[in-house]
Amino acid sequence: MPLTLLRQPLANERNETAPLVTAFLRHFSMEITRPSDADLIELKSVLPAKTPVYVPAIPNSPLSELIAAATRLRAQGFEPVPHIAARRIESRAALEDLLSRLSRWANVRRALVIGGDVATAAGPFTSALELIDTGLLQRHGIVEIGIAGYPEGHLRLSTEALDRALVAKIEAAEQTGLAVTIVTQFCFDAAAIANWIERLRALGIEHPVQIGMAGPANVAALMRFARLCGVRASARGLACQPGLVKHLLGVSTPDRIIRPLAESCGERALGRVSAHFFSFGGAAATARWACAAAAGRIVLDRAGGFGVAPR
Repeated sequence: MPLTLLRQPLANERNETAPLVTAFLRHFSMEITRPSDADLIELKSVLPAKTPVYVPAIPNSPLSELIAAATRLRAQGFEPVPHIAARRIESRAALEDLLSRLSRWANVRRALVIGGDVATAAGPFTSALELIDTGLLQRHGIVEIGIAGYPEGHLRLSTEALDRALVAKIEAAEQTGLAVTIVTQFCFDAAAIANWIERLRALGIEHPVQIGMAGPANVAALMRFARLCGVRASARGLACQPGLVKHLLGVSTPDRIIRPLAESCGERALGRVSAHFFSFGGAAATARWACAAAAGRIVLDRAGGFGVAPR
């Protein structure tokens, strides 16, 4: 069969779209699970100082591990943002101790407050809202919290229930003097994300939104994480999205999510929206790709995404 030549983006398309992409990526954040010393050394050589780096609360791991990771990130010049999972906190005293050590040793000022996906709560807190309501976060120096958003829905909760929970957490946080950012589960559907943000704005929710997406990752690993997290995607569904999977057994990159989102932000006045990368394919690889794209080293393609150009 003869080769089909792909149309290159027109000059005005390049001039209009590329700045939207770089603006969308300018203030990106990352999430890193169990960063090693080698990871941190490499990240320091790539990421800008004070980049927010989220640290998950790993099930069945001691909270001391979370504190240690946050402390090491701060020492390397990053802004550590630990996850605080309400259902995994054994007591009010344990929460006080965790927050005290995060403040004292890692100078933590931001945290992602989540319910924690476990069947039975370890202590008195069954939801993020209950933890926010304690007033302990700001008492220990937290000034801003992230709360969860679900653009593609939740396996066990209706859209209406998700909306009510989101509004309640925002109100509770603001009543206790905390700034709020909405941080989403990682997603694959740019249109669904943009429509969800537009619906939030119509509800009067104007808070910043960080869109979770997987950085460059092996497709098999990506699908494994999608299933574990309950994301509405399958290997077949991903493969059917044009250009999302570069090679079925190779590496997937989020450019075909980022570009339409960036364009929607420019066209639909979606407010403050930025990218949040999960480093399923490795922290250093995600950081290098995101930094190159944020620096404008992108080449738009016909399929609605872009490639990252070498220096």
